[in-house]
Amino acid sequence: MTTLVNTEIKPFNATAFKQGEFVEVSDADVKGKWSIFFFYPADFTFVCPTELGDVADKYDELQKLGVEVFSVSTDTHFTHKAWHDSSETIGKIQYYMVGDQTGTITNNFGVMREGQGLADRATFLVDPDGVIQAMEITAEGIGRDADDLLRKVKAAQYVRNHPGEVCPAKWKEGEETLSPSLDLVGKI
Repeated sequence: MTTLVNTEIKPFNATAFKQGEFVEVSDADVKGKWSIFFFYPADFTFVCPTELGDVADKYDELQKLGVEVFSVSTDTHFTHKAWHDSSETIGKIQYYMVGDQTGTITNNFGVMREGQGLADRATFLVDPDGVIQAMEITAEGIGRDADDLLRKVKAAQYVRNHPGEVCPAKWKEGEETLSPSLDLVGKI
């Protein structure tokens, strides 16, 4: 698999379920804001609702940072609505639940499971220019952590707003950053 980091997202159009309505979304909705594409294998499964619920718990904080969330599976937007209406965990989701039954978006991001028609468990952080700044892909049984995703968003935003500075491992908002230079070589 090749990395998509530092590449621009490809065009797409899809229907999503969001806050009780079906809405059209496209790559144009991503431009000009930070976005998270949160791929998961299927509705009505096991690890997926725990992850989607975790992101739902952080959605207000992500919104305050100017980040929109697009959860994506190859289920239809109708299935997303049914899941939203029948699950307490999924019922708290306020972000876009994108139906990608054609697999266009999933294939654009390179996370379609060959021969299965299901997305891998994958996360992509996209900047306001539509460029992927971070990605994470885990195996079927390994759930992701919204706290770490939030940390990565803050780090990516910090680096974008502070040219010449980088965030070291485990960096948290307010902690010291690094300014790469010849003087720093060999001193870490």
